[in-house]
Amino acid sequence: MRLTVNGLSVLASDGGRARDTGRPLAIFLHGAGMDRSVWATQTRAFPPRGLDVLAVDLPGHGGSEGPALGDIGALAEWTLALMTAAGAERASLVGHSMGSLIALEAAARAPERIERLALVGVAAKMPVHPDLLAAAEANDHAAIDMVSLWSLGAAARGGCATPGAWMLGGAERLLELSRPGVLHSDLAACNAYRGALAAAAKVTAPTKLILGERDMMTPLKSGRALAEAIKDARVVVLKGAGHLPMAEAPRETLAALKDALL
Repeated sequence: MRLTVNGLSVLASDGGRARDTGRPLAIFLHGAGMDRSVWATQTRAFPPRGLDVLAVDLPGHGGSEGPALGDIGALAEWTLALMTAAGAERASLVGHSMGSLIALEAAARAPERIERLALVGVAAKMPVHPDLLAAAEANDHAAIDMVSLWSLGAAARGGCATPGAWMLGGAERLLELSRPGVLHSDLAACNAYRGALAAAAKVTAPTKLILGERDMMTPLKSGRALAEAIKDARVVVLKGAGHLPMAEAPRETLAALKDALL
């Protein structure tokens, strides 16, 4: 489905059920250089259980118009505007990586509007290696290689829980679809954001962090540090998973999200 946010068209997936403004809503936000498709396995499970979903392409990503917004604060404000465009005064937010920072910042800016919060692959800080930033700025394919390998880690060399799928190749193909400059804009936004702990202290919504045991992009220790800054936050650690648990551990990720949202 399509929505209009700040005058620009936004593409969103609804999990197979058209949005009903009378039902509660969860908005799913993807990570750097990616799009709404990373949530395809998880989002379909919620509409039959009474929760509408919108997995969105952020501005400049996938099928959404506009330039990428290279600032976590601006993306948080955009998310709140998206909620309004979807007819939701309140909604739950689910984020992965950069999407988690966006969800966290939105929850801090408008705590009265956030029902529940689920943060996947998140950390108190998300510094990006200078070599990766430089490669992304140059639109060098090495940036895609680095993000894919560092995200999947050991899982990239092993099997996949989804029959017939190749996790490493899938991650690379998805990032290759990103428009020039978008991956760099996203990574630079994560690298520059320093507000996670301050935002965490303002969160009032029930919050669950879903962390990969072997995450090399947002290490488990830093994820736990963020959880400690959020009142009554719960943490689930996915054994053996890296930074892309939606692909590496789809069933376990879904189970954790159900517990967080339903």
